[in-house]
Amino acid sequence: GHHDQGQAGEGPPVALRELAAVERAAGGRVPTAEEAVALLGTPASLLPDLLAAAAASRDRGRGRRMTFSAKVFVPLTNLCRDYCGYCTFRRDPGDPGALTMTPEQVVALARAGERLGAKEALFSLGDRPEALFPDYRQFLRRMGHRTTLDYLRAVSALVVSETSLLPHANPGVMGERDLSSLREVNVSMGIMLETTSERLLGPGLAHDRAPDKVPARRLRTIALAGKLSIPFTTGILIGIGETLAERVEALLAIRDLHERYGHIQEVIVQNFRRKPGIPMRDHPEPAMDDLLRTAAVARLLLGPDMNIQVPPNLSDADFARLPDAGINDWGGVSPLTPDHINPERPWPGLAALRRATERAGLELRERLAVYPEYAARSEFVHEALRPRVRGLVDTDGLVRGDLERWRTWN
Repeated sequence: GHHDQGQAGEGPPVALRELAAVERAAGGRVPTAEEAVALLGTPASLLPDLLAAAAASRDRGRGRRMTFSAKVFVPLTNLCRDYCGYCTFRRDPGDPGALTMTPEQVVALARAGERLGAKEALFSLGDRPEALFPDYRQFLRRMGHRTTLDYLRAVSALVVSETSLLPHANPGVMGERDLSSLREVNVSMGIMLETTSERLLGPGLAHDRAPDKVPARRLRTIALAGKLSIPFTTGILIGIGETLAERVEALLAIRDLHERYGHIQEVIVQNFRRKPGIPMRDHPEPAMDDLLRTAAVARLLLGPDMNIQVPPNLSDADFARLPDAGINDWGGVSPLTPDHINPERPWPGLAALRRATERAGLELRERLAVYPEYAARSEFVHEALRPRVRGLVDTDGLVRGDLERWRTWN
């Protein structure tokens, strides 16, 4: 078969360590940390076998289905106290495009999304800008708040009372008090772990000058969310200078937290993309094969039942290959707003997502911001939000009559 070592002149023989790791994965075995690192180095000739093993695992746990959430993206503030080397979202006050939304703007945006069929209001915002910027502290005070997280809670509550949307907040490092208060008005929350590498905090590296990217602080936020039974989204960012071993270590840290609390509803594998104007504008981007290998290894390490997402808009025209790697979710797709974190990368329209999903032999279904297996469990959804969640889903916990509604959306 295609595992033969090949004749001279065909390039180097397939590495035996990678071959052995792929064969064990194909047999349904969960890779060890060492095997996972070997799998991330899978040569092109073995890539189809690795992807097939990951897709089979997905099929066992999640069935042949891809989900997405219809969302409106609410960039509450793009001021941030961190200066990550790859970020185009953040601004300082006075920079062109610096923006903090008022409550009226938030409600208007949510209502516009609601009219187009969105169910999720995804709040994205910088981490603790009040720690750095006096003007912004004054804005918060005018709004009657001391911290950004208090303001976030107030506008989340407003979206719940003024619209039919379900908020999902993604505000960075949080303590127990804020998590607990946000839980009452957010159906789920998240923070990207990104990496467990302390090394990347070093001078000139991706997380230099980014106090909130200290891995221990992010891991602690995820653990506190688990303690409070908050359905939680996290993930890794690849191609920011981490080693393959560090990549595996981050996935295992997520797995450990989920084994402890059972609250990780989805894991995102996100690829770094170069952009003009960022410190890392000349840093190489991960190749598509690297993204596919990493998504497949995430599936094999995290198991058949985990929801695994790769954002389709960060893969350009290649995104149709992603389902082969064993993922089962496209993430939030907006009928209205661009991806403010990656504004130059528009989302594929729903018609393109459906074509890619069906080409892979999978069924496309709409989900809420809270995944089906959490939507049905009362300890994971605050009682104030339960009736709204119940009113939207079918017995599978997915949005009722979903795709009929999107016929015209492309």
